[in-house]
Amino acid sequence: MACMKLGSKSEVFYLDGQSWLCSTGLPSDVIIEIKETSFHLHKFPLISRSEVLESFMKELSSENEKSVLELHDLPGGAKAFLLVAKFCYGVKMELTPLNVVTLRCAAEYLQMTEDYGEGNLIIQTENFLNHIFGYWTDALKALKTCEEVLTCAEELHIDSRCINSLVLKAADPSLVNLPVSSQSVVQSPEDAEIWNGISLTSKVAPGEDWWFEDVSSLSLPLYKRFMQGASTRHMKPEKIAGSLVHYAKKHIPLLGSQSSFQNGNSSGFKSNASSPSEADQRNLIEEIVEFLPNEKGITPTKFLLRSLRTAMALYASSSCCANLERRIGAQLDEADLEDLLIPNIGYSMETLYDIDCVQRMLDHFMIVEHDAIDSTSNDIEEERRIVGGSQSLSPMAKVANMVDGYLAEVAPDVNVKLPKFQSLASVIPDYARTLDDGIYRAIDVYLKAHSWMTDSEKEQICRLMNCQKLSLEASTHAAQNERLPLRVVVQVLFFEQLKLRTSVAGWFFASDNLESSQNLSGNLALIRNDGSITQHNPVLAFDNMKERVSELEKECLRMKQDLEKMMKSKGSWNMILKKLGCTLMSKPSNAKVSKPCRKSKISPASTTPMEEKAMEVN
Repeated sequence: MACMKLGSKSEVFYLDGQSWLCSTGLPSDVIIEIKETSFHLHKFPLISRSEVLESFMKELSSENEKSVLELHDLPGGAKAFLLVAKFCYGVKMELTPLNVVTLRCAAEYLQMTEDYGEGNLIIQTENFLNHIFGYWTDALKALKTCEEVLTCAEELHIDSRCINSLVLKAADPSLVNLPVSSQSVVQSPEDAEIWNGISLTSKVAPGEDWWFEDVSSLSLPLYKRFMQGASTRHMKPEKIAGSLVHYAKKHIPLLGSQSSFQNGNSSGFKSNASSPSEADQRNLIEEIVEFLPNEKGITPTKFLLRSLRTAMALYASSSCCANLERRIGAQLDEADLEDLLIPNIGYSMETLYDIDCVQRMLDHFMIVEHDAIDSTSNDIEEERRIVGGSQSLSPMAKVANMVDGYLAEVAPDVNVKLPKFQSLASVIPDYARTLDDGIYRAIDVYLKAHSWMTDSEKEQICRLMNCQKLSLEASTHAAQNERLPLRVVVQVLFFEQLKLRTSVAGWFFASDNLESSQNLSGNLALIRNDGSITQHNPVLAFDNMKERVSELEKECLRMKQDLEKMMKSKGSWNMILKKLGCTLMSKPSNAKVSKPCRKSKISPASTTPMEEKAMEVN
């Protein structure tokens, strides 16, 4: 820590109870009272340095009695005045970052200007302040002491000068000079300099977050002013957000006690004498959220979600919670499923998890994502291509998978009403799901937990999934799922057979064109579904096709077995189709499929000659 030595005389002051006495041998002729402490001093050393003390002494002048002067409003109190008295008597003393602010304010209060002696206390303290402003650690220590004399420090702009010097160094680490004690740097004895008793070390702190821990030691009012200064200086939003996150984690114990929320309340937090009260934590998190940068993706989504849980547990203002929900919604694709499982700790704990909160965040995401799609392309097909292609999942697809997982987690709660479940699931557009296995699983869990649902309600919830987009595994499970309405089971079976028929037809189409697509080198040019041409050896091509047909035959056999189970457990096939509103004539395995009746809601596409050829395989 930097220091500057003043005075040359040996110590002459000693404490007797609550009184400071002077051992110069001369009887004191003035008593200075500051609160409970009194100073028995001499007039001449004081009036020779202070305009205020001189004017007071003239007013209290008495030949027979000691003058008594009350200075209860002196900045820094008795502690600061003791140093002032030492300065006036020329006693050895040290200016340090820990006392220079209060001494500067006390000197201003007493008007210790150059008119009352060259090198008076005002100029000495100003020179020292200007010097330590160039050093990170000393400027930080001086700023902390401003709270002791805040009004005077603000009038003299000491606090703002400290903050400005710190902001400049935080924005540009090359300007940092650290005298000693920062934990973020390593000091080398070779780098130390000595100037008028001041030990100096010039360092460049590594990393952009080197100052986070230092400024987190500031009180909230001073920290807010530091962050305001950082914003004014156009510091990178990433740095501002990083510092705010660090400060919040350090000063809000509940933010790191998420396990206490599992029971739906904050009673798991045990405060102690050194921990801030819940009111202080609530005020702090509201302030932190207000300062967070508005740019999307700057603040970690996990921190925002944990902050939201904490804000709810502390019953923070509705504007604070809404602000967090909006920020999370804008980058919901970066969230994890477990972080969305926010316990319902409101006044009406209807459900285990706060589904309404997730609904609002999802609505925000859809607004942002819709605007993003509109700004890049007016054609939704481009987004569908990205979702269904081999590229990494789009934000919409990630959120779709997460919402399906969330629905499966909340589905066992018997208090989750059907409209609430439907509302959350229906926000996701159909194109966002490459497969509907996730939503099917959530529906199945919901049906199992809500066994009292009517057939009409079951059909309503099943409309949330697209039976055509179920994988073979999910289709097989659905075909045997007794919880599903009969209509849905038949839809699953129908679309699975339709996919099987289309697949076989595609292979026969390739077989018919093998000879015509043979190239000069003896290889085969096969046409893919996307129109591209690939070269294959004829023997390998036939072998691959035989293997594929064998797989399709196994799938077909599996589907027939499922049909047999359905016929045994739920009636004949004709009765099933009758409930769907149409009949299907029995036919041999090589017969063509008859046309469906007009009443059917599930109408297969009219068969083409190619599809008829494919059906003959069965």
